[in-house]
Amino acid sequence: MINLVESPEKIAEIIDHTNLKADTRVENIKKLCNEAKSYGFASVCVNPANVELCADFLKDSDVNICTVISFPLGANTSKIKFFETKDAVQHGACEIDMVMNIGALKSGLEETVKTDIEGVITAAEDNIVKVIIETALLTKEEKILACEIVKDAGANFVKTSTGFGYPGATVEDVFLIKKTVGPQIGIKASGGIRNIKTVFDMVKAGATRIGTSSGVKIMEELFKLNHGMEPPKR
Repeated sequence: MINLVESPEKIAEIIDHTNLKADTRVENIKKLCNEAKSYGFASVCVNPANVELCADFLKDSDVNICTVISFPLGANTSKIKFFETKDAVQHGACEIDMVMNIGALKSGLEETVKTDIEGVITAAEDNIVKVIIETALLTKEEKILACEIVKDAGANFVKTSTGFGYPGATVEDVFLIKKTVGPQIGIKASGGIRNIKTVFDMVKAGATRIGTSSGVKIMEELFKLNHGMEPPKR
């Protein structure tokens, strides 16, 4: 677990700096990339149409490019998810956040859900795969089952939410995911994380990655907490 008294840079290293809005413009994506480089975020998380632009902007940086697959519903066919993942990787994505087939899970089609995830893992070619289980739509039992399937399929992370459902990430859900998957795979808390206190709470519960569109605000809060340190120039 991350030491919460460590430097702001250690917190920045677990943040996926996110912009998944439908009306996002090119200048918004460029700004996102520049902020990610300035603060040293783990990645920028963008829609597939913006992957190539980010790859160009971030080619000389350590910031990863994360994209979303079958977003936000998870209801595309396995073939479409496979192709979408292949295309994203070919254009520069090195982290894949796919949405689980939620309807299939609720229908008891566990093998369908697992096969869906395995196809994306294959298409991702050894790149990181995070599976969004959309906790807001699941019962406790379904959350546990979803986590077990993600783990068995061989994904790298369980991710709580798309951010399009309410509520998003909760401490209780992160704790439950951690209890279910153990230390073998990561946990990405995402959805409604807008301040440093929530980040700290999620990390204490077991999150190893944070998805947020409020990365800059969070870092500015953190620098102030650290004895009035000045944030990087942007």
